[in-house]
Amino acid sequence: MRNVRVALWGFGAMGKGMAKLLLSRIGVEIVGVCDRYPAIIGKSIYDLLEVEQAGRPDILIVDNIDDALKNTPVDICIVATDSFVQDVYPKIKHVIQKGVNVLTIAEEMAYPWAQEPELSRKMDRLARENKVSILGTGINPGLMMDLLAVCLSGAMTEVSHVRCERVNSLSPFGETVMHEQGIGITVEQFDKGVEDGSLAGHVGFHESAAMIAKALGMSYDSLKQQMLPIITDVDRKSPHGFAKKGHIAGVNMTAQALDGDKEMISLIHPQQIEPEQVGVDTGDYITLTGTPPIDMAVKPEVNGGLGTIAMACNMLPFVVAARPGLLSMLDLPVPRCVMGDYREIAFPEGRHE
Repeated sequence: MRNVRVALWGFGAMGKGMAKLLLSRIGVEIVGVCDRYPAIIGKSIYDLLEVEQAGRPDILIVDNIDDALKNTPVDICIVATDSFVQDVYPKIKHVIQKGVNVLTIAEEMAYPWAQEPELSRKMDRLARENKVSILGTGINPGLMMDLLAVCLSGAMTEVSHVRCERVNSLSPFGETVMHEQGIGITVEQFDKGVEDGSLAGHVGFHESAAMIAKALGMSYDSLKQQMLPIITDVDRKSPHGFAKKGHIAGVNMTAQALDGDKEMISLIHPQQIEPEQVGVDTGDYITLTGTPPIDMAVKPEVNGGLGTIAMACNMLPFVVAARPGLLSMLDLPVPRCVMGDYREIAFPEGRHE
């Protein structure tokens, strides 16, 4: 049985992390990598990752995704380049029309029906026509503030309110996330970015709320979102970001899904670079009100960078094996750490070319 063949589109902090993890797994191989950063084009992924090639064919970074997909039939492409459905849609369309499954860590793709129903219908139709699957996943959205709450609700007979809180560090993430969160900008720039909509902050509240509501059969008619700056009183430096004293080190995001005046889902998500430097303890907290009530706490937080890398790599073989179409984490088996042979999941009953 041949290996599961993977191409990577995006070789930043997350792309590199996923590549390194996949190189340690059984029954999977990387066959192409695309990135447009000039300094790494033409370089070997093994040199960039400082990993032994160990007899494997060399993989050089290319700046055209078609070159990353052309050398051999590819089972799945991981797209790690964007956050928004509208931005990542052309890439997904391009890949699935070549008959290749797609897994993306674009946050809005965790539940794209929430804000982009028309594009979601297009993606689902194209995926079915090309007999491939599409999944968006990650640590959040994708697990900690949505799917985990859904799983916990399985032990309840009734749920009246869902509260998910994630206090986390942004330090493991790359330049895209630093820009979205406004890391290092002034308070005035932050206020202007919030006002004109150019500052994204956390991307995924709409998707998490919609996923939870869909799974539990809840209804809500509006979602309100708030975005406040976390201003640092000391200089902070992470691998991909820097915040000078008095500037923005993170964002405190909150949201409420309302059915009329009744709050059905509450989402609280303060995130910043180097929180420990100023005495902030990280953690993940889920409170489900109902029968019986459930109150879960994980301290410190599940590492955001490693968690995103793990979710993508662990779900990868399930996407290859999945039915065609646009999927969410509600449609696939419960995520787990896949330390065995990827081929046994991806190719049930030996199905492969």
